Amino acid sequence: MKLTEEQEEKVLNCVEAQELKLKTLCDDIMDHLCCVIESGLGKRKSFDQLLHDAMSELAPNGLIDLERKTIFLLNSKRIIIMKKLTYFIGFIGSITFAAGFYTKILHLPGAFEIGMMGTILLLVFVPLLAFDKYKVAIARTMSEQLLVISGIAAVLFLGLAGLFKMLHLPGSPVILGLAMIVFTVGFLPFLFFTMYKKSVS
Repeated sequence: MKLTEEQEEKVLNCVEAQELKLKTLCDDIMDHLCCVIESGLGKRKSFDQLLHDAMSELAPNGLIDLERKTIFLLNSKRIIIMKKLTYFIGFIGSITFAAGFYTKILHLPGAFEIGMMGTILLLVFVPLLAFDKYKVAIARTMSEQLLVISGIAAVLFLGLAGLFKMLHLPGSPVILGLAMIVFTVGFLPFLFFTMYKKSVS
């Protein structure tokens, strides 16, 4: 049994209400839902019930979750390589930074150089982590995207302020002030807003 134009419009509105970013995925979902509903028409179920059942069967956790999984599958090989590189740099940077801090406490030679290397590696790690987290956040709401962006910006400013301080360069208090502003005015409000939305949903 063929869907009417009004019913197809209803299915389209239902899919578009999810605000998916992948246009091709929207088209595929639309086709799938229409086929499933058409096969169930005339079997003692209303159109609305068939649409609800088809949506629940296709994406029990919502179409956004389906899109997120699709993005991961489309880029899985590159994502895995990127993640390995990102976390390896972060691991080496953390160890080097900790070693520099430890040697500084013990007043051992080379403490400054080791600490500097660790700081630089961590400053490379943060943008890579930001890129990875933002790709995941693309399929999420604007508040979650801004949460990731403001958090990463605050960490970068903080790291740069520490680097400027270690090198005795001018401007470290200004950069530190920027880090605090971004953290206080940007990151914290979006963090608590996101937590509130999740608690009431």
